[in-house]
Amino acid sequence: MQTPERLDGRALTYIGIALLTWSSAYAAIAYTLASFTPGEVALARLAIGSLCFAVLLAVKRVPLPARRDWPQLALLGVIGLSVYHLCLNTAETRVASGTAAIIISLVPATTAALSAIWLRERLSPRTLTGLGVALVGVVMVVLTSGKDVKIEPMAALVLVSVLASAIFFVGQKPFFTRNSMIGVTAFTFFAGTLGTLPFGLGLPHALANAPASHIGALLWLGIAPTFIGYIAWNAALHRASASQVSSFIYFSPPIAVLIGWVWLGERPTLLTLFGGVITVAGVVLANARRRPAPATQVACTAAKQN
Repeated sequence: MQTPERLDGRALTYIGIALLTWSSAYAAIAYTLASFTPGEVALARLAIGSLCFAVLLAVKRVPLPARRDWPQLALLGVIGLSVYHLCLNTAETRVASGTAAIIISLVPATTAALSAIWLRERLSPRTLTGLGVALVGVVMVVLTSGKDVKIEPMAALVLVSVLASAIFFVGQKPFFTRNSMIGVTAFTFFAGTLGTLPFGLGLPHALANAPASHIGALLWLGIAPTFIGYIAWNAALHRASASQVSSFIYFSPPIAVLIGWVWLGERPTLLTLFGGVITVAGVVLANARRRPAPATQVACTAAKQN
């Protein structure tokens, strides 16, 4: 499958929007779990996102994907949205944020592996090395930022979220070539919302008893990290390879640390900042491409061959 060799400015902008909104989701999830169950948070978040997508489809008159694609997209929606959010929300009731951050950082490597197998995306040694370097940087950021890191059985649910997310990112890519990106994303959200419905039946009662601040956090989750974040992310996937785009997920833990520094006054250590630099270097290395040979050199080579 042909994909652009370089990330352009628009793709990088979309990735930045997605990462900034997604980085706020972890704290918002933890906050809402004080009044709602993991299933209720997942249902509310996806239902709000689906409502936003329905309005967008109506206003912009975007068609839904071709009917022949509905079964596969519905399955992707359940796996990548229902399973992902249910598992992540449940894990956040027990797993420390530092542990979850490290495990979630396996998404780029998992996506790269699936892209190579599923989409035949060629991964160079430089890309694989960059992914490894970035993962080292993420681990350093988390371990030196004062986060509590523990290993417990509940962490396995985060691993399920990692696999579900990678399948979702890679699986959508072929459908963007023959359908509208917004239409594909909206359809997966509709399916994902239905998938969480059995786990959030108590949502109306919980909403009636929840404080306004927790309801506001649900609205934020549904609009910013979900609706805006997923549109931006899929727009980037539409312009570049899944392995390239997913490598930027490594930026999420460092961004979370910086947000804590600015908003909460949680000053990072020098080792934390150094880990952030390593993460950036790894992502840059993973997305670097060999420069094309100058035209004169190509002409000389062709002349010699003739």
